Formats: sequence, structure tokens, C-alpha cells
Amino acid sequence: MTYSCFDLEISNNIAHITFSRPEKRNSMPPLFWDELPEAVIDIDLNCKARVIVISSTGPHFTAGLDIGAFLGGAADAAEDETLGSGGATFYRKVKRMQQSFTALEECRIPVLAAIQGGCIGGGVDLTTACDMRYATEDAFFVIQETNIGMTADVGTYPRLLNLIPEGVVRELSYTGRRMPAAEAKSFGLVNNVYSDQQTMLDAVMTIAADIASKAPLAVHGCKRMITYSRDHNTADSLDYIGIWNASMLNSEEMLEAITASSEQRPGNFRELPKVSLYNSK
Repeated sequence: MTYSCFDLEISNNIAHITFSRPEKRNSMPPLFWDELPEAVIDIDLNCKARVIVISSTGPHFTAGLDIGAFLGGAADAAEDETLGSGGATFYRKVKRMQQSFTALEECRIPVLAAIQGGCIGGGVDLTTACDMRYATEDAFFVIQETNIGMTADVGTYPRLLNLIPEGVVRELSYTGRRMPAAEAKSFGLVNNVYSDQQTMLDAVMTIAADIASKAPLAVHGCKRMITYSRDHNTADSLDYIGIWNASMLNSEEMLEAITASSEQRPGNFRELPKVSLYNSK
């Protein structure tokens, strides 16, 4: 399937989503918010890959929300206000947009973001929903919503607060200033910084290939447990991991992983089971 806002290539168990609107600074028009979760959910539920890499084209990763589309939506909301439903309409739109990035967090496989240039507004929302972030030396992050007179509402705050100190989140939010890649790495927002985009992509693809070589069920379990532990206390997390392994641990997969390692060959692992949209709800 082809998409209007990005290209998708799947090879060697890696799905590579590349934003393809550099002339628009890879901003996110209305269709983007439907296409991205559609692609991610399809890759996940139909087991088309074991890891997803999101990268971009041109000088900037993304300029965030397409402002023209946002202003059009605001005009629609203002018109709806005369009917007393403007706030409800806006709320529905925001919930849909939030779910577009939650799809990255909820999918069973890891998602890696490779960021060059500006990661602005909605780009921060998107990348904080990914499992790992990598950046070029010229990359920077901006909570742009403050600079245009609104409060970020698509996922920045609940996720960013899990990644960097609260005081830093507040400063970035209140000022709308740029956080350069070196600073982002110092606070742990990005895993590593590279000299240029190609060097970054080569490194990220190597990491993705390493992930894809592992048993999919084990990696899925890692992602599930890390996210659960982030959102729950230690006692609940310990209980959940015990229940998870009691029901999911596969001795055959463990034996294959150990044997493949000793024989210095790729492991022959089972894919995650396909899931219908009906059963996933």
C-alpha cells in the first residue's frame, strides 16, 4: 500500500517509514493522522516486521502539525460553536490525533526514531511515543505549541515527563525554546547523537537489525514490561512479569536462542501471532 505523507519499505524484518514531504518540512496534514496509525497497526497485527524505524527527508525531521490545516479546523470549530458543539468537535479531533501516536507506544514491536534538523511541535509528541530516539548533531526539539498560543495536547507532557526531569520539561514548555541534540542527549531524551543523517541512519539500521534478530516474543515481552513498569509501582510490576512469564515463556525459543548463539548463526524464531482488529480491541 502507498501513503501520501511517507514512504514505507519493509526488508529483513525491518519496516522503514520515511516522511516524504520535505518541501513542506514534513508537516503533518489531516491525512497523516490516519495514515501513520494505519501503517503501524497493519505492520504490527499482520506481523510484517519485527521493528519499525521512522526517519525523514530534507533539512528537518518534521515541522509538526500542518498549521494551515489546524487553522481550518479552528474555523470549523468556531462555526460549530454557534451550534453549541465546537468544544466537543475539537475534543474529538484531539482524541483521534492522540491515538495516532499512542499506536506507536501500543504496538507490540519496538519503534526507533532517527531525527535530523527540527523536531518541532507534533514531532516531539511523535518521537516521545517511540521506544528510542537518535539524532544528528544539528537536530533540535521545540515544544512549538507555546509559541503559537496553545498548550501541547497530543502527548508531549505525559511522555516527556517520563524521559527528562520535570524542571527541564517546564522550562522547554514555558519558553518554547530549542533544545539542541547535545542537550537532549545529556538529559536522556535521545540515545545517541551522530555527525550527519547518513551516519545516523546506518547506526539506527544496525540497531534495528540487532533487535530483529532476537526472538519476537521476548522483545514484545520486554516492551510490554518496560511500559507497564513505567506506569505502575514495583510490586505490581513484579507480579505482572511473573504472570507474563508463567503464561508466555517458551522453552523452545530459549533453547533455540542459546543454540543459535553457540553455533554463531541467526536464530530460527517464531513470529508473533497475527491479530485481527476485532480481537485486538
